[in-house]
Order: sequence, then C-alpha cells, then structure tokens
Amino acid sequence: MPVLNNKRILVTRTRHQASGLAAQLQALGATVVHIPTIEIVPPESYAPLDAALARLAVFDWLIFTSANAVEVFQGRCNLAIHPKRIAVIGPATAHAVEAIGLTADLIPPRYIAESLAAELTPYAAHAHMLLVRAAEARDTLPELLRAAGAVITTVEAYRNQVPADAVPALRSVLDSQEHYPDAITFTSASTARNFFALLDAAHLALPEKVVLASIGPITSQTLRDLGHPPHIEAAEHTIPALVRALANHFA
Repeated sequence: MPVLNNKRILVTRTRHQASGLAAQLQALGATVVHIPTIEIVPPESYAPLDAALARLAVFDWLIFTSANAVEVFQGRCNLAIHPKRIAVIGPATAHAVEAIGLTADLIPPRYIAESLAAELTPYAAHAHMLLVRAAEARDTLPELLRAAGAVITTVEAYRNQVPADAVPALRSVLDSQEHYPDAITFTSASTARNFFALLDAAHLALPEKVVLASIGPITSQTLRDLGHPPHIEAAEHTIPALVRALANHFA
C-alpha cells in the first residue's frame, strides 16, 4: 500500500508551482487539497528591473533566489546578452536557468541565503552583483554581500500577494472534521505567514492533529515565530526532500 494512502495533504504553493509537489504526493497515494496562499503578481513598476537589465554587461554576477525571478528575467531581458556569471539559491532555480538556455555557475551546499552569501563571499570584493528577487524577500543576502565588499543592485521582479478566493477555500476544508487535512505543506515563509493570516481572517482555528511540514529552516523559523512549530522539516530545501520527509513521517 502506498505510504501516503488515505492521507489528505494541503498544498499552499502558488497555482503554477503546485503541480510538481502534488504529482509526487499523489504518486505515494495522497489526496492533495490545493489552496494557494500566495499568487505571483507584477512589481509596482518594472522600471528598476528594466534599467538594470539594460546594463547587464556591467555586472560580474547575476543572482537568482527563485525560479519565478528567472521566469520574469526571461520575459524582460535580451538573452543575446549573456551575464558573466550566474549564482542561484538551489537546484530548482538552476533548472529554471537551464530552461532558458543559460548555466548556473554557483549553487550553495545549503539552499538558503546565508549559504549562498558564504559561497559568493570569495568573489565579492569590488564585484558588481545584480540580485533579481521578490519584493518581499529577506535582506540577508544583499547585506552579507555588501559587508563582504560587493556592489549590490537589488531589483524586484515580482510580488507575492494573497489570492482573493483563499478564505472561502479554507473554510470549505476546515468547516468540519471529516474534511481536515492530515498535513499542510509550506514551501516558503510567505506561504506560512499568509496561511495563518488567512486563518485569522476566516475566524478559523488550526486543527490540533494536523501535521505542519516545512521545506527548510527559514520557513520553519517563520512557523515558530507564528507560534506553530513544524512537525516536519525537509532535509534539504527541495520539493523531493519535502515529500520524502512526509513519507517518512507517516510511514
């Protein structure tokens, strides 16, 4: 019998990112309930991003901290002009870079900003670096690189916001015990923050026995800060690792 058979797993990722996680969970027998707690929307203005991309040749490093940022970069940049070097936060972002015909030159051993900053530090002194990211991203990476001597240009490629239909969707899942999920997955700090904000807005309480599954240490810390420590944390910041952690837990 599949290890997640008869388990209802609530996925909070954006709609266009959830399919991979859902497919892996379903392959293990899970019933996936998809309620996105974030959606990707354009930044307030593309002008800073476009201005930076027009000067792409002056940057020694182009840095991506999400696949979403790569997608926006592709849509707004002349790919005939190749950046000198590319650093990415993890394998999913590296795959996104490869999908647009480029190559990631640096991937940190741990897929968090602190590890990426540590790997870039030997190259940082007097280097010009362009960081393409979400509007809501932590400032840890640019601060560490700036302290190491880099000249950092940070531009917003997109914003995260709460989907308008999320509150009624949550009510439909948490209105009775028979609909409760066995676990909820959080793949970013934003998914966690927004989920609990939506619970408050819907005047709902988190069922006691629901397992909270985090993709990594930053998301886990956010859950702790919200007063809901995760029961599960993936061994590495990837979707397959999160699925394995869930499978091991329920096994």
